[in-house]
Amino acid sequence: MDKFRMMFQFLQSNQESFMNGICGIMALASAQLYSAFEFSCPCIPEYNYAYGIGLLVVPPIWFFLLGFVLNNNVSMLAEEWKRPTGKRVKDPTVLRYMFVSITQRSLIAPMVWISVTLMDGKSFLCAFSVDLDIRQFGNSTLIDGMTEVEMIKLLAKIPCKNIFDQHDVISREAASRYIKCISQAFGWFFLLMMTFAAFLIRAIRPCFTQAAFLKTKYWSHYIDIERKLFDETCKEHAKTFAKVCIQQYFESISGDMRSFHKNRSNREDSDDDDDEKKKSDEDKLLGIHAQDDMNKVLWNWHTCKPPLALRKEQPDGESHEGVSPTAVNGGLKGLVNGHTHNVPKREWAVYYSKV
Repeated sequence: MDKFRMMFQFLQSNQESFMNGICGIMALASAQLYSAFEFSCPCIPEYNYAYGIGLLVVPPIWFFLLGFVLNNNVSMLAEEWKRPTGKRVKDPTVLRYMFVSITQRSLIAPMVWISVTLMDGKSFLCAFSVDLDIRQFGNSTLIDGMTEVEMIKLLAKIPCKNIFDQHDVISREAASRYIKCISQAFGWFFLLMMTFAAFLIRAIRPCFTQAAFLKTKYWSHYIDIERKLFDETCKEHAKTFAKVCIQQYFESISGDMRSFHKNRSNREDSDDDDDEKKKSDEDKLLGIHAQDDMNKVLWNWHTCKPPLALRKEQPDGESHEGVSPTAVNGGLKGLVNGHTHNVPKREWAVYYSKV
């Protein structure tokens, strides 16, 4: 159990590694699902094309949408896109970077499915067997006596090995190998194009827009980390709020819940411990002690997030707030003219002892 907890914490802390792992699992699942899928071509001219193309297109769309569903950054992207502007301006380039990143990961499983389907060739054979030139693979003397409808029905039965019974008219094995060869050629071409596109995106894009790329990547990570820290802070506050609320409830019902059979020193130690616990709980509450106040904080966080400009805290004694420039200039002029105007003087008191 501890190993699974450590692995889960590692995946939470490494969001990018976690999402890459999810994409890899989905890719393997798509390949495994295709191998376990029982391909059954209807072998009817009116339905062969729809079944073959549907098997090639519909599952990738499902895997693509599933990739968006399993990606945690989708909700973050939607919240950042729909939130009110408030004091923080929304950067379209950051939103575009997040959307492109999510889309790239979601495309991995559909690409694997399309590649495996084209390499296998069954769906391609089912979809395009009717479009074959029957005279290239059949007996021309027997084909000439067939009508156009009979030829189409015969070609539609090529993917179905069990129901194809006219081997003397057309060579089913040759026709199947021809269509599967074309399907595999399309599969390798598809893999080549996808690999080349990924190379262009991953390698060439940062070379031209490195500064913009770093900026968008930084702020997308910032949005993700800020959301996680806000959720953790809210969970910690809710936990402390519930703890203090329950303690106050039991204290109000049962009165003083301390044990009086302990001696005074033990009571003092327990009092010190209670004070420390109360101080720690007070720090965790962050000054919010009412439901309405918390609702207001959450509402303000949604409607008007703070600007991305940190305040520099000055140490005590170094703050010059409240001192006007006139007073400062006046003091400097007084020192220059030989007298100190409005400058406090120090008084010394000396005591002598006769002993």
